[in-house]
Amino acid sequence: MQNALRKLLFFLLIVTLSASVNAADIFVSPKGNDANAGTQANPKATLNAALRQAREMRRLNDPAIKGGIHIILSGGLYSLQEPVFIRPEDSGSEQSPTWIEAATGEKPVLSGGVAVNGWEKLGTKVPGLPSAAQGKVWITALPQFEGAQLQFRQLWINGAKAIRARETDNDNQMNRILALDKVKQEMWIPTPAVKLPANAGQLEMVIHQMWAIANLRVKTVTTEGKRTKLTLHQPESRIQFEHPWPQAVIDKDNQMNGNSAFYLVNAIELLNKPGEWYADSKTNKLYYWPRAGENMAIAKVVAPALQTLLKITGTIDRPVSYVHVKGIGFEHATWLRPSQQGHVPHQAGMYMTDAYKLKVAGTPEKKGLENQAWVGRPAAAVEVTYANHTGFENCRFEHMASTGLDYQRGTHDDEIKGNLFKDIGGTGIQVGVFSDEPVEVHLPYNPTDLREVCTDERISNNLVTDVTNEDWGCVGIGAGYVKNISIEHNEISEVSYSGISMGWGWTKLPNVMSGNKIIANKIHHYGKHLYDVAGIYTLSAQPNSLIAQNVVDSIYKVPYAHDLHHWFYLYCDEGSSEFTVKDNWCPADKFLQNANGPGNKWTNNGPQVAVSIKQNAGLQTKYQQLFKYRNATGKPSAINYIGYDARADKPQVIEIVGADDKTPDVSKIKDLCIRNGIPSSAIYGWKNRVTIFGYIPGAGRIKKQLQEMFTGAEVKLYDSPFYVFSNKEHCGNTAQTATQWDNIILTANLMADPKKQQQYLDYHATQFQKWPEVAKGFCNASFQQLLVFKSGRQLMLIISIPKGENLDKLNPKTTENNPRVNDWNNIMKQYQEGVSGTRPGEVWVFMQPAEK
Repeated sequence: MQNALRKLLFFLLIVTLSASVNAADIFVSPKGNDANAGTQANPKATLNAALRQAREMRRLNDPAIKGGIHIILSGGLYSLQEPVFIRPEDSGSEQSPTWIEAATGEKPVLSGGVAVNGWEKLGTKVPGLPSAAQGKVWITALPQFEGAQLQFRQLWINGAKAIRARETDNDNQMNRILALDKVKQEMWIPTPAVKLPANAGQLEMVIHQMWAIANLRVKTVTTEGKRTKLTLHQPESRIQFEHPWPQAVIDKDNQMNGNSAFYLVNAIELLNKPGEWYADSKTNKLYYWPRAGENMAIAKVVAPALQTLLKITGTIDRPVSYVHVKGIGFEHATWLRPSQQGHVPHQAGMYMTDAYKLKVAGTPEKKGLENQAWVGRPAAAVEVTYANHTGFENCRFEHMASTGLDYQRGTHDDEIKGNLFKDIGGTGIQVGVFSDEPVEVHLPYNPTDLREVCTDERISNNLVTDVTNEDWGCVGIGAGYVKNISIEHNEISEVSYSGISMGWGWTKLPNVMSGNKIIANKIHHYGKHLYDVAGIYTLSAQPNSLIAQNVVDSIYKVPYAHDLHHWFYLYCDEGSSEFTVKDNWCPADKFLQNANGPGNKWTNNGPQVAVSIKQNAGLQTKYQQLFKYRNATGKPSAINYIGYDARADKPQVIEIVGADDKTPDVSKIKDLCIRNGIPSSAIYGWKNRVTIFGYIPGAGRIKKQLQEMFTGAEVKLYDSPFYVFSNKEHCGNTAQTATQWDNIILTANLMADPKKQQQYLDYHATQFQKWPEVAKGFCNASFQQLLVFKSGRQLMLIISIPKGENLDKLNPKTTENNPRVNDWNNIMKQYQEGVSGTRPGEVWVFMQPAEK
């Protein structure tokens, strides 16, 4: 009997303890009521009410919180009228953290959006609406939010973002500016196909500016025949015309293809395609042309109302601690500054509040500085400031106007893992101070109190895709002045600019940054709209920092970029110092080290990196369920050819012939190439000749630099091939295209007789018509491409074969059952002879790679 009583008492004790632990669970449901007790049977209705209840439990030291507090949200939509605010009083502890989490198997969503209802088919003519849209557009009243007409820049129809009315939704068809007047602050463009009112109303101009765009509110439109003059509102007009970097490009030699691209947006006259909308704030009307399959009578239409959905904000002395968010969706956040003050970014989305070129260059910290700028920080849907031991796991950040998640300052020991960031106008994940608004951007950041610095953060296993889809100059993951942070095993794709950007300040001077790691990330399909770009990009001195085991691949080909070839896989920009960059896989060693500081170590980067590294990069197994959210967006674009091979848009050759038979110093040539984004694999040599082959940015400038570097040497530029064979173009159904190539470079001279030289050129000009067997032989041998260049009477022949193949093995296939190729070769011999230094009877000589 006593044993039975003891067992009963013990059971009751366990039940009591279990009940005590369970009492720390606070339940929330869209069907709940904030007056409820927060139990599973009687849940709260809002997260704010649940946080207040948890705060009171901590204030009163309720015994139930010993094991922590779990605020559990049922699935469904939680429409917010104000941001959720987490304060220092909401902090947990290591033993008793606070969890804000989804109920098992459910998907709660915190939304800052407003439903847009009451749609009707437009039955009357509206001034300015294009005739193509008449009878196809639907209309409703602009939504209200908290008693006022809602302003918004995004609209989602059944979860798909609609397009604000614009000239063309095909970016490759953007027009180019014609001219600009910085003194008068005027922009000249080709006259639009539609007539725009002189008083521009809500019209905006989006202009492509090297590594950023600008959103400019148009003030007036003045048409003068085929040219139209635009003036802009302040303050963006002043900033747009005064700031030097990045600025609109005017190419006097090639205006229609070299000047900055742009498009006009947000006028009813531009509503000319399905999927476009226009909000007329003066008439209180919203217009939309449905896409195929959209029924506006039942469509779910959402406009964003709140700028920030969740704020975790402490102070430097009273931070928020031990609060974790898991499994929550965040959707529909707005950002209205571009509609109110314009948006002229400096870099990575940081907008300029002032910027101008210095009349006299130099500041105390940077003697050669020729410009100054001050920037502000875009809003974020979720903002974290002065917090530690917080985290976001398995959350979804979608349908946002600006930054998704932003750890701004004063944070440490936080973790962002296993989340989805998708359909975001700006940067996906951002961390660290960039520049405070009163501080000039080139000054190093060295706060007196190091608690200001974001430190020991870990960002891992997140899928970041289709971000930067409005502000093209933003990045997938961006870090400013940070210390000891780790960015590992993320996958980043479909971004308009760079995948990961680390650092700020453009300075070699000491600053707070050190010990940062970018490891085992997978970055692909980037550079969708802007160049001066890389999969991984760095700035400024960061001692003991590491970039390793990442995979970077598939950069988009952008026809309207300011420099079609100024793109890279890895890019250490101005001031980057004391980085170790090793074991990163990419299709070729197309890297740039621009104005770097000391101490950088680059080893084993490129296509030769171990297959295991390529396989292990990106999301780890536990998080690969996120793969279902991968998708390319918009119209597919071409990908740049892999590497610095003969498929470059305009391959070129520079040859340095050393004076007095002396071989030029290859190490100096390598250094020059690396500074200009040319890989060392582009360098070949034979005796006293060194050759650079591939796309050579600023080839004329580099030729001049080589002439100055090697006094007495002969430097030749082979600018364009006079003969091109392409496997893809000339082999038809038998084409055998390889994904990677090896290039074999040979050189010889033509005979000195000008008549023979012309005959040789004539043979090649008609070869495909009169000697088709030669091309057939190249196809049989799986040659990918042949290029022949000429400078004076010297020839450069580039034969591209599948990577890993052997030319001695392939070449005999050109003549198999094809005797006319032998006839061709015999004819060619009478026109060719060896270059200086060849042995008697030797004609073609092979240039050997400088790096084997």
